Amino acid sequence: MSNSHGASVRAPNTGRRARLIVPALAVLVAAGIAFDTRIVQIGSKDDVRQAAFSPDTYGAEHFPQIKAAIEQRAVEAKTLAPEILADKAAAAAKYGTAASTGSIIPVRLTGVAGEQKAGIYKLTVDGLPASIGVRVQTGPAINGTDLRDAPGDIAFGQFKNQIEYQNAGSAINREMKKQVLAGIDTANLTGKTLEIVGAFRLVNPENWLITPVAVTVK
Repeated sequence: MSNSHGASVRAPNTGRRARLIVPALAVLVAAGIAFDTRIVQIGSKDDVRQAAFSPDTYGAEHFPQIKAAIEQRAVEAKTLAPEILADKAAAAAKYGTAASTGSIIPVRLTGVAGEQKAGIYKLTVDGLPASIGVRVQTGPAINGTDLRDAPGDIAFGQFKNQIEYQNAGSAINREMKKQVLAGIDTANLTGKTLEIVGAFRLVNPENWLITPVAVTVK
């Protein structure tokens, strides 16, 4: 009887040990998770959403710099025209930024808006040879990548792929519309005098299609 009673007193209390061990393990696991967890502030550089390319954000950030660069380098149309007609390559090297198709030339002029077609106005510019046709884009569609390519410091290698590169150019055009053309009645410019600073792609010396970065209606 005494041996049986002693054995029953020394028997381990497994249920109690289990109740103590399980919470302890939970605490250790929670501590391990907390140690391995990194808190990321929304909007910070570590927020993965910031890694996705946003064309509109890119356009808003870069258009002011592009505008300033074109305004600083813009050459008077009256100075530019005879040089382009005399030696296109020399004029491109002197004034332009090399691009995949033609150099991008920054230009400054004053002209009278004539006929408008699909948001593009013909301009009559005093002092230019009659053989040179000058037009300016006013939207709603702004085509091309002349603004993106004008400064020369935005390159394909800065983007993930061709789509991002193209979208960057389109976004810069949209930002130009917002900052430059939004306050202008672009549907009714015929007969009005325009002071324009912009850029065009020099392919045909006698055909300038200007994308503006500044427009003043006189």
